[in-house]
Amino acid sequence: MCAKCEILLLLDLQSSTPLQPLSRSLPMAAMKPRTGDGPMEVTKEARSLVMRIPLEGGGRLVVELNPTEANNLSAALEAAVALIKK
Repeated sequence: MCAKCEILLLLDLQSSTPLQPLSRSLPMAAMKPRTGDGPMEVTKEARSLVMRIPLEGGGRLVVELNPTEANNLSAALEAAVALIKK
């Protein structure tokens, strides 16, 4: 049993009226589809670059980079591609 449920159960023991289940008493957040379909993209923001990479199971990996980090990433990827071409 989760900690929140235990607290609610303890509170309910002091009351004569039963508690409503959490799923009925709280509104649910809107469910949005998690699609990772789309291109890898990089956008320039105020002082940084934001890279969005689609993930295989859905969703996106979002990475914020400064110019130095972007150059280091570029060099590392070029080295990795060079290894693959051998």
